[in-house]
Amino acid sequence: MSQFGYAIRQLSAAQKSAKGVSLYSRYVNRPAGRVLAAAGYTMKLTPNQITMISAVFTFAGVVMIAVLRPSPAAAAGIFAALVLGFALDSADGQLARLTGTGSAAGEWLDHVVDCAKMLALHMAVLISFYRYFGFSDPRYLLLPVVFQFAAVVVFFGGILTEQLKRADRLRSGAGGAAPSASASTLRSVALLPVDYGVFCALFLLFGSQDLFLAMYCVLLAAHLLFMVAFLVKWYRELSVPGR
Repeated sequence: MSQFGYAIRQLSAAQKSAKGVSLYSRYVNRPAGRVLAAAGYTMKLTPNQITMISAVFTFAGVVMIAVLRPSPAAAAGIFAALVLGFALDSADGQLARLTGTGSAAGEWLDHVVDCAKMLALHMAVLISFYRYFGFSDPRYLLLPVVFQFAAVVVFFGGILTEQLKRADRLRSGAGGAAPSASASTLRSVALLPVDYGVFCALFLLFGSQDLFLAMYCVLLAAHLLFMVAFLVKWYRELSVPGR
């Protein structure tokens, strides 16, 4: 049995719950990350090394957004860099579970890179809007600022809620792991507009400024709506001790 084959089989049998995960992450990004995690296992890479390789691809995409004039070629390059970076972001956690090398430092590094990429991506879009889109109304430049706000609040709110729930379960003696629950297909579909993979796919339209702007606004509106819904949901969940 090859190391790669062994890793694929072990990873396939030990996937995280699909609850709260969009269809893209469930059926595209996690399987892609599984293959990359198995490749990393074969090459003796550590989860933290995979995290840093993910950051290299992601920030290469960020730089391309900021410096390249919108075109079909730029769109393809940006999409490839961001999608590969996202798949590697899934691979680091899968490799950590496979090798039993997960750590607080590794989780910290992963979250810091995730937060940095969210901030940087919308900053890069703002730079591109300013340099290449030729808006007659400067208020269009506020769109990436608002999008960045919503994306970071959702990210930080989700991470903080997860940590507080874990701490609450430990205090109540229920253990640190959340109870397993079945995934809802309807919820997985509904979460697509706020899935990072869908945001990466948006850059396939980067060669058409009007289409890109229109879809950027659609995803921005979705993030604002989900931000409010998530904040209300998380606050209510945390208001129930031991939940």
